[in-house]
Amino acid sequence: MILYPAIDLLDGRVVRLHKGAFDAVTDYGDDPRSVAEQFGEAGAVWIHVVDLSGARDGARRQGEIIRTICETGLRVQTGGGVRSAEDIEDLLASGVERVIVGSLAVTQPETVRDWLGRYGGDRLTLALDVRQIAGRYRPALKGWTDTTDTTLETVIAAYADSGLAHALVTDIGRDGDLSGPNIGLYTRLAADYPGIAWQASGGVSSLDDLRAAKTSGAAGAITGKALYEGRFTVAEAIACLRDG
Repeated sequence: MILYPAIDLLDGRVVRLHKGAFDAVTDYGDDPRSVAEQFGEAGAVWIHVVDLSGARDGARRQGEIIRTICETGLRVQTGGGVRSAEDIEDLLASGVERVIVGSLAVTQPETVRDWLGRYGGDRLTLALDVRQIAGRYRPALKGWTDTTDTTLETVIAAYADSGLAHALVTDIGRDGDLSGPNIGLYTRLAADYPGIAWQASGGVSSLDDLRAAKTSGAAGAITGKALYEGRFTVAEAIACLRDG
């Protein structure tokens, strides 16, 4: 199972949002590259970078900062405001390993299916960020500011036979609050769609949470606030996932 330490970027600063709210920001400094380097020195191979400014505003992309993070030698998965093939190509050219596609994965599946065919399943990760409403998981858009009427299952069905290989699902209700990941959701996704490498995102607070995510069948776990708040270190998390 892959550990993805997370760096969320907002106007050049490393931050965490509480349940996706842009008015509930915790600031962790203005040196994203240094944070990435520290993660790498602790043993991380991959890093998960979210351009929150891009997700919120579209045009306010933070590509230069992402490029400097790629220069650390870490394998970078990143997204936020990806709206065109040109956006994908710019990120890949800057050294990004996988580009995350969020809102368009929900609203324009035919376009994203075309991108999967063009760039390959190993170069794209779909971000399906959901809220539980009336017992169903419904995707949220535009940096989590809007929620759709469609369901998570309907979105996944749109990618049948598309070459989709990687997807992350964030339970927004747990993101940034250290309440534990939604293990039931990831267990079901891994069982129902075994051809997709699912990444658990949102709520990780302890090494036990990582062990549970691994047991669920998830292929990766994204963790941010728990690292910044000192609940565990990257080195401890990697050892936990390696040794069980």
